[in-house]
Amino acid sequence: MSLRLVLLVLGIALYPSLFCAQPLGVSPRLKALMRNMILIDSHADTTQLILEEGYDLSQRHDYAHVDIPRMQEAGMTAQFFSLNPDSYALTPLQSIKRGLQELDAVVQEVRRHPDLALMAKSTEGILKARSQRKIAVLLGIEGGHVIDSDLRVLRQFYELGVRYMTLTHFNNTDWADSSTATPRWNGLNDLGRQIVAEMNRLGMIVDISHVSDKTFYDTLQVSKAPLIASHSSCRALCDHPRNMSDEMLRALAKNGGLVQINFFAGYLDKLFFDERERTKGPWEAKLAELKKQYAKDPKKLSEETRKIQNAHKAQLPKVPLSKCLDHFMHAIEVAGIDHVGLGSDFDGVSNLLPEGLEDISKLPDLMQGLMNRGLSDPDILKIAGGNLIRVMREVERVAGQ
Repeated sequence: MSLRLVLLVLGIALYPSLFCAQPLGVSPRLKALMRNMILIDSHADTTQLILEEGYDLSQRHDYAHVDIPRMQEAGMTAQFFSLNPDSYALTPLQSIKRGLQELDAVVQEVRRHPDLALMAKSTEGILKARSQRKIAVLLGIEGGHVIDSDLRVLRQFYELGVRYMTLTHFNNTDWADSSTATPRWNGLNDLGRQIVAEMNRLGMIVDISHVSDKTFYDTLQVSKAPLIASHSSCRALCDHPRNMSDEMLRALAKNGGLVQINFFAGYLDKLFFDERERTKGPWEAKLAELKKQYAKDPKKLSEETRKIQNAHKAQLPKVPLSKCLDHFMHAIEVAGIDHVGLGSDFDGVSNLLPEGLEDISKLPDLMQGLMNRGLSDPDILKIAGGNLIRVMREVERVAGQ
């Protein structure tokens, strides 16, 4: 055995932590690049925390995934916050009301911190916030159930600042099929086509995350503007209907659209997803009991829920940052560098994120990982937010016609 090998074996035995996965750190090259970077995440569910718990975005928290101090640490330019009323528990009218409550919660939170953040409704709004060294905050709707099949409601959400809508959530709407529900319409029905056309006219981005494959292809036929998948990953690497097949990625690229890679470990690694599904029963029973016990105390419910979720996650396979990088690289290979971006799903996936992507402050490590995989500086700038800015401008242009 060589001396070098002996030293390596001794090193692993004596100092194992040195040989475990370590934070990538940010290289001087990336630090320089980040000075000119537009960094945008297209999907976070922090809205629920703001509304239900009075979550203060201006403070750094030791839980959840997104707040302004951690966004500043990451060098964020803009963040889309999702309005996602529970499509199973609420009636259509209740969904509209809840959507408005969530929207108001975000707007009021931003107004409380005018020195830190700015509501934005366009690419110009994003650039204005950036010039003032503030975080641009934008809004998206997750699930067309929120408009109750009514174009008038859609238009009013647009007037209030919503700039994309995911056509479905986990269940079907009255006009479109979801990827995780039994098909009802075989894709989009006539009302669904009208809704997509109206979104084009308004300048609201059509989001096809969550929709069935048939709904996706029907939407491509109708839309005159690029589509986005605001938080989806690659089915070739993790076979789940929430992810996009290679054929879908190519079609999305032809449309000029984007797939914004989702960080949820269950959509990155099938082994993780399957093991979580196999073991979740007892844990979900505990969570159901907590909801009854702390029905009138949202903060305590959130605190106790995190304890249960952490205990469950500790029993699941580890998903490294490299798995997420694999999805980015696959999407780039299949769709092209101009058609991939960031769609974290932060604060919507409990604690089920890859190691090294525990919250929004870790996005520079993701950028460094992509750089280490061989992406050029212009490529990194496109992934970080340049591609989404391009799509937003094209959606605005189509609406202007």
